[in-house]
Amino acid sequence: MPWYRRLPPLWRRLDVTVRDLPLALVLLAASCVPSLHGYGTQVGGVADRPMDALGVVALLLQCLPLAGRRRWPALTLALVAVGFALDQLSGYHLIAGTAMPLALMSAGVHLERHRRATLLVGSIAFVALALALTRLGEGETPAEWVVFYLAHGLAWGIGSWVRSTRVAEAERRRRLAADTLAAERARIARELHDVVTHHVTAMVVQTEAARYLTAAPEHLDRTLGTVSETGRQAITDLRQLLDVLDPANPAPENDEAMLDVVERTRRAGQPVRFSEEGVPAQTRGGAELVAQRVVREALTNALKYAHGSPTTVDVRHRPEEITVNVNTERPGPRGVSPGGSGRGLTGLRERVEVLGGDFTAGPRGDGGFTVHARIPSAR
Repeated sequence: MPWYRRLPPLWRRLDVTVRDLPLALVLLAASCVPSLHGYGTQVGGVADRPMDALGVVALLLQCLPLAGRRRWPALTLALVAVGFALDQLSGYHLIAGTAMPLALMSAGVHLERHRRATLLVGSIAFVALALALTRLGEGETPAEWVVFYLAHGLAWGIGSWVRSTRVAEAERRRRLAADTLAAERARIARELHDVVTHHVTAMVVQTEAARYLTAAPEHLDRTLGTVSETGRQAITDLRQLLDVLDPANPAPENDEAMLDVVERTRRAGQPVRFSEEGVPAQTRGGAELVAQRVVREALTNALKYAHGSPTTVDVRHRPEEITVNVNTERPGPRGVSPGGSGRGLTGLRERVEVLGGDFTAGPRGDGGFTVHARIPSAR
Protein backbone atom coordinates (compact mmCIF):
# COMPACT_ATOMS: atom_id res chain seq x y z
CA MET A 1 0.00 0.00 0.00
CA PRO A 2 1.41 3.46 -0.88
CA TRP A 3 2.43 5.53 2.11
CA TYR A 4 -0.07 8.29 1.41
CA ARG A 5 -2.98 5.83 1.69
CA ARG A 6 -1.93 5.02 5.23
CA LEU A 7 -2.24 8.63 6.36
CA PRO A 8 -6.07 8.86 6.69
CA PRO A 9 -6.33 5.85 9.06
CA LEU A 10 -3.41 7.14 11.09
CA TRP A 11 -5.00 10.59 11.24
CA ARG A 12 -8.34 9.16 12.44
CA ARG A 13 -6.59 7.30 15.25
CA LEU A 14 -5.19 10.53 16.70
CA ASP A 15 -6.88 12.21 19.64
CA VAL A 16 -9.61 14.63 18.58
CA THR A 17 -7.79 17.52 20.28
CA VAL A 18 -4.70 16.87 18.18
CA ARG A 19 -6.82 16.78 15.02
CA ASP A 20 -8.45 20.13 15.89
CA LEU A 21 -5.14 21.82 16.74
CA PRO A 22 -4.13 22.62 13.09
CA LEU A 23 -7.21 24.86 12.65
CA ALA A 24 -6.21 26.82 15.75
CA LEU A 25 -2.63 27.15 14.54
CA VAL A 26 -3.65 28.29 11.05
CA LEU A 27 -5.89 31.00 12.50
CA LEU A 28 -3.14 32.01 14.91
CA ALA A 29 -0.59 32.29 12.09
CA ALA A 30 -2.94 34.34 9.91
CA SER A 31 -3.57 36.76 12.78
CA CYS A 32 0.17 37.28 13.21
CA VAL A 33 0.67 38.50 9.65
CA PRO A 34 1.35 42.29 9.97
CA SER A 35 -0.37 43.19 6.72
CA LEU A 36 -3.63 41.58 7.97
CA HIS A 37 -3.64 43.46 11.26
CA GLY A 38 -6.84 45.48 11.64
CA TYR A 39 -8.72 43.56 8.91
CA GLY A 40 -10.53 41.18 11.23
CA THR A 41 -14.04 41.46 12.69
CA GLN A 42 -14.89 45.08 13.59
CA VAL A 43 -17.96 45.92 15.62
CA GLY A 44 -18.68 48.92 17.85
CA GLY A 45 -16.45 51.40 16.07
CA VAL A 46 -13.54 51.34 18.55
CA ALA A 47 -10.39 52.93 17.08
CA ASP A 48 -7.64 50.61 15.87
CA ARG A 49 -4.87 49.85 18.34
CA PRO A 50 -1.40 48.51 17.56
CA MET A 51 -0.49 45.03 18.72
CA ASP A 52 0.91 44.75 22.25
CA ALA A 53 1.04 42.25 25.11
CA LEU A 54 -2.70 42.53 25.75
CA GLY A 55 -3.30 41.88 22.06
CA VAL A 56 -1.27 38.69 22.31
CA VAL A 57 -3.51 37.56 25.17
CA ALA A 58 -6.62 38.29 23.07
CA LEU A 59 -5.06 36.44 20.14
CA LEU A 60 -4.23 33.33 22.17
CA LEU A 61 -7.64 33.27 23.87
CA GLN A 62 -9.40 33.28 20.53
CA CYS A 63 -7.23 30.77 18.69
CA LEU A 64 -5.78 28.10 20.94
CA PRO A 65 -9.07 27.01 22.63
CA LEU A 66 -10.31 25.85 19.21
CA ALA A 67 -8.19 22.73 19.71
CA GLY A 68 -10.73 21.63 22.34
CA ARG A 69 -13.87 22.67 20.48
CA ARG A 70 -15.17 19.09 20.25
CA ARG A 71 -13.98 17.76 23.60
CA TRP A 72 -14.77 20.83 25.73
CA PRO A 73 -17.25 22.90 23.65
CA ALA A 74 -18.59 25.00 26.55
CA LEU A 75 -15.11 25.93 27.85
CA THR A 76 -13.91 26.66 24.32
CA LEU A 77 -16.86 28.98 23.67
CA ALA A 78 -16.31 30.81 26.95
CA LEU A 79 -12.58 31.40 26.35
CA VAL A 80 -13.09 32.47 22.74
CA ALA A 81 -15.88 34.84 23.81
CA VAL A 82 -13.59 36.45 26.40
CA GLY A 83 -10.83 36.83 23.82
CA PHE A 84 -13.28 38.24 21.26
CA ALA A 85 -14.61 40.81 23.75
CA LEU A 86 -11.07 41.85 24.69
CA ASP A 87 -10.20 42.12 20.98
CA GLN A 88 -13.16 44.36 20.13
CA LEU A 89 -13.04 46.50 23.27
CA SER A 90 -9.31 47.15 22.77
CA GLY A 91 -9.59 47.79 19.03
CA TYR A 92 -7.15 45.13 17.79
CA HIS A 93 -9.65 43.78 15.22
CA LEU A 94 -7.69 40.58 14.66
CA ILE A 95 -8.37 37.92 12.05
CA ALA A 96 -8.70 35.67 15.09
CA GLY A 97 -12.20 37.11 15.53
CA THR A 98 -13.28 34.46 13.03
CA ALA A 99 -12.94 31.97 15.86
CA MET A 100 -16.17 33.25 17.44
CA PRO A 101 -18.62 31.81 14.88
CA LEU A 102 -16.49 28.66 14.71
CA ALA A 103 -16.77 28.19 18.47
CA LEU A 104 -20.53 28.84 18.33
CA MET A 105 -20.99 26.29 15.56
CA SER A 106 -18.91 23.69 17.41
CA ALA A 107 -20.89 24.27 20.60
CA GLY A 108 -24.13 23.85 18.66
CA VAL A 109 -22.89 20.48 17.43
CA HIS A 110 -21.07 19.03 20.43
CA LEU A 111 -22.55 20.64 23.56
CA GLU A 112 -24.50 17.92 25.39
CA ARG A 113 -26.02 19.67 28.41
CA HIS A 114 -27.24 23.11 29.43
CA ARG A 115 -27.78 24.22 25.85
CA ARG A 116 -30.60 26.66 26.71
CA ALA A 117 -28.62 28.10 29.61
CA THR A 118 -25.66 28.61 27.29
CA LEU A 119 -27.86 30.50 24.82
CA LEU A 120 -29.27 32.67 27.61
CA VAL A 121 -25.84 33.49 29.07
CA GLY A 122 -24.48 34.18 25.58
CA SER A 123 -27.33 36.57 24.78
CA ILE A 124 -26.77 38.46 28.02
CA ALA A 125 -23.03 38.66 27.32
CA PHE A 126 -23.77 39.98 23.83
CA VAL A 127 -25.99 42.76 25.23
CA ALA A 128 -23.29 43.70 27.76
CA LEU A 129 -20.64 43.81 25.01
CA ALA A 130 -22.89 45.92 22.81
CA LEU A 131 -23.45 48.46 25.60
CA ALA A 132 -19.72 48.62 26.42
CA LEU A 133 -18.75 49.07 22.76
CA THR A 134 -21.39 51.77 22.35
CA ARG A 135 -19.81 53.75 25.20
CA LEU A 136 -16.22 53.27 23.99
CA GLY A 137 -16.61 53.63 20.25
CA GLU A 138 -18.75 55.25 17.63
CA GLY A 139 -21.37 52.56 18.15
CA GLU A 140 -23.66 50.71 15.74
CA THR A 141 -27.27 51.26 14.83
CA PRO A 142 -29.84 48.90 16.43
CA ALA A 143 -30.35 47.23 13.05
CA GLU A 144 -26.63 46.54 12.74
CA TRP A 145 -26.52 45.03 16.21
CA VAL A 146 -29.47 42.78 15.32
CA VAL A 147 -27.78 41.65 12.11
CA PHE A 148 -24.55 40.93 14.01
CA TYR A 149 -26.48 38.92 16.62
CA LEU A 150 -28.41 36.96 13.98
CA ALA A 151 -25.24 36.18 12.03
CA HIS A 152 -23.66 34.60 15.08
CA GLY A 153 -26.97 32.96 15.97
CA LEU A 154 -26.95 31.40 12.52
CA ALA A 155 -23.61 29.76 13.33
CA TRP A 156 -25.16 28.20 16.43
CA GLY A 157 -28.22 27.18 14.40
CA ILE A 158 -26.11 25.42 11.78
CA GLY A 159 -24.35 23.50 14.53
CA SER A 160 -27.68 22.55 16.12
CA TRP A 161 -28.98 21.35 12.75
CA VAL A 162 -25.89 19.19 12.26
CA ARG A 163 -26.37 17.79 15.75
CA SER A 164 -30.05 16.94 15.19
CA THR A 165 -29.18 15.31 11.87
CA ARG A 166 -26.57 13.14 13.55
CA VAL A 167 -28.97 12.19 16.34
CA ALA A 168 -31.64 11.24 13.79
CA GLU A 169 -29.12 9.17 11.82
CA ALA A 170 -27.95 7.41 14.99
CA GLU A 171 -31.56 6.63 15.88
CA ARG A 172 -32.20 5.34 12.38
CA ARG A 173 -29.17 3.07 12.61
CA ARG A 174 -30.28 1.88 16.06
CA ARG A 175 -33.72 1.01 14.74
CA LEU A 176 -32.20 -0.69 11.71
CA ALA A 177 -29.93 -2.73 13.96
CA ALA A 178 -32.88 -3.66 16.19
CA ASP A 179 -35.02 -4.63 13.19
CA THR A 180 -32.15 -6.62 11.69
CA LEU A 181 -31.61 -8.41 14.99
CA ALA A 182 -35.33 -9.19 15.29
CA ALA A 183 -35.44 -10.47 11.71
CA GLU A 184 -32.36 -12.61 12.31
CA ARG A 185 -33.87 -14.05 15.48
CA ALA A 186 -37.08 -14.84 13.59
CA ARG A 187 -35.07 -16.48 10.80
CA ILE A 188 -33.14 -18.61 13.29
CA ALA A 189 -36.40 -19.57 14.99
CA ARG A 190 -37.86 -20.63 11.64
CA GLU A 191 -34.73 -22.61 10.79
CA LEU A 192 -34.79 -24.40 14.14
CA HIS A 193 -38.48 -25.08 13.75
CA ASP A 194 -38.05 -26.48 10.25
CA VAL A 195 -35.05 -28.63 11.15
CA VAL A 196 -36.14 -29.99 14.54
CA THR A 197 -39.94 -30.21 14.56
CA HIS A 198 -40.30 -32.87 11.90
CA HIS A 199 -37.81 -35.25 13.53
CA VAL A 200 -38.97 -34.67 17.10
CA THR A 201 -42.61 -35.13 16.14
CA ALA A 202 -41.79 -38.43 14.45
CA MET A 203 -39.86 -39.57 17.53
CA VAL A 204 -42.75 -38.64 19.84
CA VAL A 205 -45.27 -40.46 17.68
CA GLN A 206 -43.07 -43.56 17.40
CA THR A 207 -42.36 -43.59 21.14
CA GLU A 208 -46.09 -43.39 21.90
CA ALA A 209 -46.72 -46.27 19.55
CA ALA A 210 -43.92 -48.33 21.15
CA ARG A 211 -45.95 -48.57 24.36
CA TYR A 212 -48.35 -50.90 22.62
CA LEU A 213 -45.64 -53.13 21.08
CA THR A 214 -44.24 -54.83 24.19
CA ALA A 215 -45.95 -58.07 23.18
CA ALA A 216 -44.27 -58.02 19.74
CA PRO A 217 -40.51 -57.65 20.33
CA GLU A 218 -39.64 -57.64 16.63
CA HIS A 219 -41.95 -54.67 15.97
CA LEU A 220 -40.74 -52.91 19.10
CA ASP A 221 -37.11 -53.30 18.02
CA ARG A 222 -37.87 -51.91 14.56
CA THR A 223 -39.78 -48.95 16.02
CA LEU A 224 -37.02 -48.11 18.49
CA GLY A 225 -34.48 -48.40 15.69
CA THR A 226 -36.48 -45.86 13.69
CA VAL A 227 -36.56 -43.55 16.71
CA SER A 228 -32.78 -43.84 17.03
CA GLU A 229 -32.27 -43.17 13.33
CA THR A 230 -34.57 -40.15 13.48
CA GLY A 231 -32.66 -38.78 16.46
CA ARG A 232 -29.34 -39.12 14.64
CA GLN A 233 -30.81 -37.34 11.62
CA ALA A 234 -32.01 -34.54 13.90
CA ILE A 235 -28.49 -34.16 15.32
CA THR A 236 -27.02 -34.09 11.82
CA ASP A 237 -29.49 -31.43 10.69
CA LEU A 238 -28.80 -29.36 13.79
CA ARG A 239 -25.07 -29.47 13.10
CA GLN A 240 -25.67 -28.35 9.52
CA LEU A 241 -27.86 -25.51 10.77
CA LEU A 242 -25.17 -24.37 13.21
CA ASP A 243 -22.66 -24.41 10.38
CA VAL A 244 -24.96 -22.18 8.35
CA LEU A 245 -25.49 -19.77 11.26
CA ASP A 246 -21.78 -19.63 12.16
CA PRO A 247 -20.22 -16.86 10.02
CA ALA A 248 -16.76 -18.35 10.59
CA ASN A 249 -17.79 -21.68 9.10
CA PRO A 250 -20.31 -21.10 6.29
CA ALA A 251 -21.84 -24.16 4.73
CA PRO A 252 -24.50 -24.62 2.05
CA GLU A 253 -28.00 -25.58 3.09
CA ASN A 254 -28.58 -29.30 2.72
CA ASP A 255 -32.22 -30.34 3.25
CA GLU A 256 -33.51 -33.86 2.92
CA ALA A 257 -35.01 -34.88 -0.40
CA MET A 258 -38.80 -34.96 -0.51
CA LEU A 259 -38.89 -38.73 -0.87
CA ASP A 260 -36.71 -39.14 2.25
CA VAL A 261 -39.16 -36.99 4.21
CA VAL A 262 -42.08 -39.06 2.94
CA GLU A 263 -40.39 -42.36 3.81
CA ARG A 264 -39.54 -41.15 7.30
CA THR A 265 -43.14 -40.07 7.83
CA ARG A 266 -44.40 -43.45 6.63
CA ARG A 267 -42.11 -45.25 9.09
CA ALA A 268 -43.62 -43.09 11.84
CA GLY A 269 -46.99 -44.66 11.07
CA GLN A 270 -48.52 -42.10 8.73
CA PRO A 271 -49.93 -43.53 5.45
CA VAL A 272 -48.65 -41.18 2.73
CA ARG A 273 -49.26 -41.36 -0.99
CA PHE A 274 -46.59 -39.39 -2.83
CA SER A 275 -46.62 -38.33 -6.47
CA GLU A 276 -44.13 -36.10 -8.26
CA GLU A 277 -44.59 -34.76 -11.78
CA GLY A 278 -41.83 -33.17 -13.81
CA VAL A 279 -38.10 -33.12 -13.25
CA PRO A 280 -36.63 -31.20 -10.27
CA ALA A 281 -33.95 -28.64 -11.06
CA GLN A 282 -30.37 -29.92 -11.07
CA THR A 283 -29.30 -27.15 -8.69
CA ARG A 284 -31.36 -27.03 -5.53
CA GLY A 285 -32.21 -23.36 -5.60
CA GLY A 286 -34.58 -21.33 -3.44
CA ALA A 287 -37.78 -22.67 -4.98
CA GLU A 288 -36.73 -26.30 -4.53
CA LEU A 289 -35.74 -25.73 -0.92
CA VAL A 290 -38.99 -23.95 -0.09
CA ALA A 291 -41.01 -26.74 -1.75
CA GLN A 292 -39.18 -29.30 0.41
CA ARG A 293 -39.93 -27.24 3.50
CA VAL A 294 -43.64 -27.10 2.59
CA VAL A 295 -43.80 -30.88 2.24
CA ARG A 296 -41.93 -31.46 5.49
CA GLU A 297 -44.02 -29.01 7.52
CA ALA A 298 -47.30 -30.34 6.12
CA LEU A 299 -46.33 -33.94 6.94
CA THR A 300 -45.16 -32.90 10.41
CA ASN A 301 -48.56 -31.34 11.09
CA ALA A 302 -50.27 -34.47 9.76
CA LEU A 303 -48.30 -36.53 12.28
CA LYS A 304 -49.16 -34.15 15.07
CA TYR A 305 -52.85 -33.64 14.55
CA ALA A 306 -54.01 -36.49 12.30
CA HIS A 307 -51.80 -39.44 13.12
CA GLY A 308 -52.87 -42.46 11.11
CA SER A 309 -55.03 -40.51 8.68
CA PRO A 310 -54.26 -40.97 4.96
CA THR A 311 -52.22 -38.10 3.52
CA THR A 312 -51.63 -37.25 -0.14
CA VAL A 313 -48.62 -35.28 -1.38
CA ASP A 314 -48.65 -34.02 -4.98
CA VAL A 315 -45.67 -32.07 -6.33
CA ARG A 316 -45.47 -30.66 -9.86
CA HIS A 317 -42.23 -29.27 -11.24
CA ARG A 318 -42.50 -26.80 -14.11
CA PRO A 319 -39.90 -24.49 -15.63
CA GLU A 320 -41.68 -21.42 -14.29
CA GLU A 321 -42.93 -22.70 -10.93
CA ILE A 322 -43.36 -25.56 -8.46
CA THR A 323 -46.77 -26.41 -7.01
CA VAL A 324 -47.24 -28.45 -3.85
CA ASN A 325 -50.55 -29.85 -2.58
CA VAL A 326 -50.77 -31.82 0.66
CA ASN A 327 -54.18 -33.19 1.71
CA THR A 328 -54.84 -34.99 4.99
CA GLU A 329 -58.08 -36.76 5.84
CA ARG A 330 -59.98 -36.04 9.03
CA PRO A 331 -58.05 -36.85 12.24
CA GLY A 332 -58.29 -40.43 13.43
CA PRO A 333 -58.86 -41.70 16.96
CA ARG A 334 -55.11 -42.15 17.55
CA GLY A 335 -54.19 -38.56 16.87
CA VAL A 336 -51.12 -37.47 18.83
CA SER A 337 -50.42 -33.77 19.28
CA PRO A 338 -47.23 -32.78 21.05
CA GLY A 339 -48.42 -29.18 20.73
CA GLY A 340 -47.51 -26.45 18.32
CA SER A 341 -46.98 -22.71 18.13
CA GLY A 342 -48.25 -22.05 14.61
CA ARG A 343 -44.81 -20.71 13.67
CA GLY A 344 -44.32 -23.37 11.00
CA LEU A 345 -47.16 -22.35 8.67
CA THR A 346 -46.44 -18.66 9.25
CA GLY A 347 -42.79 -19.19 8.37
CA LEU A 348 -43.75 -21.13 5.23
CA ARG A 349 -46.08 -18.36 4.10
CA GLU A 350 -43.27 -15.83 4.52
CA ARG A 351 -40.81 -18.00 2.60
CA VAL A 352 -43.22 -18.52 -0.29
CA GLU A 353 -44.30 -14.88 -0.49
CA VAL A 354 -40.69 -13.69 -0.51
CA LEU A 355 -40.27 -15.62 -3.77
CA GLY A 356 -43.47 -14.07 -5.17
CA GLY A 357 -45.62 -17.19 -4.72
CA ASP A 358 -48.95 -18.06 -3.07
CA PHE A 359 -49.53 -20.10 0.07
CA THR A 360 -52.78 -21.28 1.65
CA ALA A 361 -53.40 -23.69 4.50
CA GLY A 362 -56.65 -24.51 6.23
CA PRO A 363 -59.34 -27.08 7.04
CA ARG A 364 -61.72 -28.51 4.46
CA GLY A 365 -65.43 -28.95 4.82
CA ASP A 366 -65.12 -32.70 5.39
CA GLY A 367 -62.81 -32.23 8.37
CA GLY A 368 -59.55 -32.72 6.48
CA PHE A 369 -56.72 -30.25 6.06
CA THR A 370 -55.12 -28.88 2.88
CA VAL A 371 -51.83 -27.11 2.28
CA HIS A 372 -51.23 -25.50 -1.12
CA ALA A 373 -48.14 -23.61 -2.31
CA ARG A 374 -47.23 -22.13 -5.68
CA ILE A 375 -43.54 -21.24 -5.77
CA PRO A 376 -42.10 -19.36 -8.77
CA SER A 377 -38.75 -20.67 -9.95
CA ALA A 378 -35.79 -18.32 -10.27
CA ARG A 379 -35.20 -17.19 -13.85
